[in-house]
Amino acid sequence: MSDNPADYQLDPAIAARLKTNEAGLVAAIVQAEGTGEVLMMAWMDTHALAYTLATHRGTYYSRSRQEYWIKGLTSGHTQEITGVRLDCDGDALLLTARQVGAACHTGTRTCFDGDELF
Repeated sequence: MSDNPADYQLDPAIAARLKTNEAGLVAAIVQAEGTGEVLMMAWMDTHALAYTLATHRGTYYSRSRQEYWIKGLTSGHTQEITGVRLDCDGDALLLTARQVGAACHTGTRTCFDGDELF
């Protein structure tokens, strides 16, 4: 088993249902297992999703760095993915996770602790 997400291929049955954007990415919303608290939103491509499904480690694609990142690999704030759902249109994913430490890169538990707009 490789540690490189790019080496992983998505199951063809799942790939047929997945609709990525023009950059080949799909939005992934991550919720805390048990509470449903929204922790973060990130992007995945087919390799990141395949790696996440195989390893249960939250793995995403950074648009700014143009590389994969496995949640917690450098920070220790890991995500054990306990469920993955595809929405009815096939263009968004909902992941449930056991989050260890902060989910947000700012050091907060959730990326949605910011100002309430409405």
